[in-house]
Amino acid sequence: MLLKKLALCVMSVFFGVCLFLWILTGKWIADGKKPKADGTYEYAIVLGAKVNGETPSLSLQYRLEAALQYAEKYPFVKLVLSGGQGPDELISEAEAMRRYFINHGISEDRLVLEKKSSSTYENIFYSKTLLPPSNKGVTIITSDYHLARARKIAVKLGLETDVVEAETPAVVRLKLITRERLALLKTAVSPE
Repeated sequence: MLLKKLALCVMSVFFGVCLFLWILTGKWIADGKKPKADGTYEYAIVLGAKVNGETPSLSLQYRLEAALQYAEKYPFVKLVLSGGQGPDELISEAEAMRRYFINHGISEDRLVLEKKSSSTYENIFYSKTLLPPSNKGVTIITSDYHLARARKIAVKLGLETDVVEAETPAVVRLKLITRERLALLKTAVSPE
């Protein structure tokens, strides 16, 4: 009987902690969507996502569409296209993004390519090295669920941020948001 009560107590604490962390990371995700970008910064970092061969995945396509709208609204903003090449990708994510923007009328001189990264931390770290040393802030363009972690990393790397959020494809939304909550907890402890 005592063992059952102890087990019940441990399970209750475990589920209570899980619920607390779920609520906490949900708040972080919501807070990550603010402030909305208004053309304050000269540079916007577009975070990469999977490329299927040479074709942007649906997640990357949504990010590109959001970035294109922003680039058209603020023609002075330069876009840092950030994403390396995975083993199953024929081109880097940055190159796939460059092709998209060129095909949609964005001038090549507005595009800066960062092709080394393989994680969100590296996206922002390597992108920052491509910015002028005097630059203190950037707009981050990525999927809605991804903004909080990207912004936390940027702040830890000394950048002020605002955001443009891209929709997350419904077919992968639950999987990505669950994974992102775990990644957010890891980032809270260490940015890398």
